[in-house]
Amino acid sequence: MKLRTKRLSIVIAVASAFMATAATAQEVAATAPLANPAPTTDAQPAVPVAEAASVDQTPAPEVKQSAAAASAAAKSGGIQTVVVTAQKRKEDASKVPLSISVLGGDELTSQHIGDYADITRAIPNISFSGGGGGGDAGDGPGLSNIEIRGISSSAGAATVGIYMDDVSMTVANLYSMGSAEPKFFDLDHVEILRGPQGTLYGSSSMGGTIKFITNQPNLKEQTTDVYTEFSSFKGGKDSYTGNVVFNQPLTPGELALRVGIQGGHQGGYIDQVNANGNVIDSGINWQDDSVLHLAMKWAPTKNLTITPSVFYQKVKTGDTDVSYTQVLESGQQNGIILPPYQTSKIMHEPGSDELLVPSLTISYGTDLGDLTAVTSYFKRTFSRIQDGSETNSVQLGTSGSYIDNVNYPAFGAAVAALPSAVTLNNQVAQFSQEIRFASKQYEPGGSPITWLVGAYAANEHTSIIENDYVYGLNKTFSNFGLSPTDPTVFVPGTYLPGFPSDNTFAGGYKFHDTQQSIFGEMSYYFVPTVHATVGLRYLHAQEVFSSFQSLFYNGGNTTNDSTQSGNKSTPKLSVIWEVSPTSSVFASAAEGFRVGGNNDAVPATLCGLPGPNPLSFNSDSLWSYEVGNKSRFLDNKVTFNSSLFYVKWKNMQQEIELPCSFDYNVNVGSATSYGAEVELKVKPISSLLIDLAGGYTHATLDNSDGAETGVAGAVAGANIPGVPRYNIALTTTYNYDITDNYFGFLRGAARWTGASNGGFSELPNSNGTITPPNLFAGVPNPDFNRPAYHTIDASTGVSWGAWEATLFVKNMFNNNMIIQRPIVQATLGEVYRMEPRTIGMSLSAKF
Repeated sequence: MKLRTKRLSIVIAVASAFMATAATAQEVAATAPLANPAPTTDAQPAVPVAEAASVDQTPAPEVKQSAAAASAAAKSGGIQTVVVTAQKRKEDASKVPLSISVLGGDELTSQHIGDYADITRAIPNISFSGGGGGGDAGDGPGLSNIEIRGISSSAGAATVGIYMDDVSMTVANLYSMGSAEPKFFDLDHVEILRGPQGTLYGSSSMGGTIKFITNQPNLKEQTTDVYTEFSSFKGGKDSYTGNVVFNQPLTPGELALRVGIQGGHQGGYIDQVNANGNVIDSGINWQDDSVLHLAMKWAPTKNLTITPSVFYQKVKTGDTDVSYTQVLESGQQNGIILPPYQTSKIMHEPGSDELLVPSLTISYGTDLGDLTAVTSYFKRTFSRIQDGSETNSVQLGTSGSYIDNVNYPAFGAAVAALPSAVTLNNQVAQFSQEIRFASKQYEPGGSPITWLVGAYAANEHTSIIENDYVYGLNKTFSNFGLSPTDPTVFVPGTYLPGFPSDNTFAGGYKFHDTQQSIFGEMSYYFVPTVHATVGLRYLHAQEVFSSFQSLFYNGGNTTNDSTQSGNKSTPKLSVIWEVSPTSSVFASAAEGFRVGGNNDAVPATLCGLPGPNPLSFNSDSLWSYEVGNKSRFLDNKVTFNSSLFYVKWKNMQQEIELPCSFDYNVNVGSATSYGAEVELKVKPISSLLIDLAGGYTHATLDNSDGAETGVAGAVAGANIPGVPRYNIALTTTYNYDITDNYFGFLRGAARWTGASNGGFSELPNSNGTITPPNLFAGVPNPDFNRPAYHTIDASTGVSWGAWEATLFVKNMFNNNMIIQRPIVQATLGEVYRMEPRTIGMSLSAKF
């Protein structure tokens, strides 16, 4: 595959700790019976706080609350627990032997958490990187990948599984796009499962899993939720969002329909300037989104539930969220310093990202257990443009590797000044089927064994079509009286196929991945307060790969067809001891892995290789060991969760980047990651909630195998790129009564993210001797040292009747420091900052 970017191996990890479990809006509800249930009042019905879409039982109905009831619930004496589906059954989160953070749907809205960057600043030990792990896809919607606990990689399969309910939306680490990123709309909650989840979720969950749990149709009550928001960036454009969710029982108690629609526009805050530094276009990084969530629930009997659903989303963007520090002309900084949030790129980089997720979930309860079948389809179509001026125009015109700059300097300079677009058309389509059978929950005095068994199969097709145009190239040849096939214009040995339609490179890549697996877990209760769980998943995977590459930069026409297959078993062992009804400790050991894959054939002669590159790479794996505790104190006014982890990662999938702009993946090297997470919630008085959360991660390479193979800077002791050393978040919520009918609230959040390395110390192959010359030879990695930074958000508002109005500010002190320096399409001088200060207001209602 032609890597038209010079990746840094991994871009940033902006990981912060924040809000471990649910905050004020989620605390309105209590879980199903607990060992020490929190108190309820007439204004606070005891209903589950977090019910999933595809679980073994039908969620309890939602309860509409007036502003008075909501205020009373928020100011109730205790911090309520949450129900999660991490182990594919509904459970109290405090009884699950793994580290879990939960953000409720209402909490996402109230804290104005809107994307992956926000969510990583709100959760301990999660980071995000530019698509492909190395910043080469840019920064913006749909261009980020997620890592957990330092398990970060730019090569091969993803390291974190992304799910919507029970539907996998996980895609590989591709240079042309990042993880699928659903809008946080009509969600019950988001579960972040840290540590390997291979037993229940398969490959690509070696670092952890993120589950977006959607709201389900309510069989008993008609509801209408409305939300509108207006905001503006400092120095940028206005933004607005509106959505409505309608729930209607068609046959009360048996059949219900839920429909949610959202539309929004985010104004841009990055301006484009010309060579003199004058603004020629403002707010170029705008985005428009439209979302539809449609679900129906049919419960013809008390034991049978059938739930078809469809999620559709389309996000269009005007450009990425990166800017420049100086004006660039023909790949060189011309000395004109740019203020924050400006760029001198000559090509916009728009994108269109479309998600379609239909599914059918059937749940049937028996005396023995609950049978669940999930049939699903996931399709993502992502078309985008990258500015290829540096890698195409400049490299062709003035690098000295192609056009003869000694005899044709004026012509070379004219070519270097031409605009270039790298057009990328990506599509992922997956059909999957899962069937599982889970025993009934454990009850004291009953059977000491609970179990879950299942089978899963997936069929996925991924395609990437790339064309690299240098607009006006053939006309420039003509203007200078030259021919694109005249060998005297180029350095000796240059391949001269011409430039049809100004195209310098064409490539097509198709991946056909299939998986079949069986899995199971069994728990044994030695006594009602102590139980151990063993689990195992056996998977068979195969990838069939085909590709073609042609035109000038490929050095000829090449095709490749290869197949990689393998089997893998991933075990798990955990034990949990409920020391008291409100406190437990746990320990676990689990294996995680990623499937292997195929490489494209790199043109050996063009890249100066001694022979063909490997056409496949194997799976890699890790073992993770964890101990932790989950406790509630003082009548549920204090909750404290903590965990310690240690991870050994071996046979790592790593990316070899060549000076000729091609790349391939290999298995080489090992790494160690260890650290901790702490989540503390305190309710010192009934009207005040305080959240303090933090994480620490130390993730380094164990040896220099990567550097010896060609991964520049990958030496023993080097930090795994994109992993902040620490993250801390402090959030507070205060509720108060204004009158008998009007109720106020104040919220604040301060988040700190520690320093990290955005890549290894050297740019890829900067120490290489392969010809043609490396564009970055001898250049240190500008993104190597990333600074620590912080941000502060606040909001206030009032609720009355069914309504709530909020005034909010994000990045209150307009922190615009550079937090990463991505290198997209070999462009040095690009920078990424947090979004500028945003001030806005929202109005919502629940009828």
